[in-house]
Amino acid sequence: MCSAAISPTMKLRVFVVNPPQGVAFAVQRGRNDLLLPTIESTAFIQFDLELRLGTALANGSPNFLGEFAQGTPADRFVYINSGTSAGQHASCWTRRAKLKLGSIPIEIAEAAIANLEQTVVAKVTGTMADGSPICASVKPHAVIWEVAQTAS
Repeated sequence: MCSAAISPTMKLRVFVVNPPQGVAFAVQRGRNDLLLPTIESTAFIQFDLELRLGTALANGSPNFLGEFAQGTPADRFVYINSGTSAGQHASCWTRRAKLKLGSIPIEIAEAAIANLEQTVVAKVTGTMADGSPICASVKPHAVIWEVAQTAS
């Protein structure tokens, strides 16, 4: 009898802060599925997900895998969808923003990987300067990365 190896995981909590009112947000799962928010308020939208970890990349950085990890191994990201891309069919917006996983500071990723009680937290502003939902690649300086104790 053989047993399958269990891949290590990392918990990720994404906060979309100050989202535009009346616009739906979801995290893309695979090609067509959506992860709905864990918590929604006028101040923030929260998503909780888990990423599997493969063999480290050649440069030693984590190799994020799983249903939420999009892109190539060297350029993994999580899609934050809004408007019609988030299932809000009547919206005038069709947007996706890339939250680059390579911009997670290595010490934060390592802390969460080493301790299952830790969660990587990303905080990103949900509204562009013109009032529309975030889109395109979120610049690394526009994301606040932290490690936090996982709530029970």
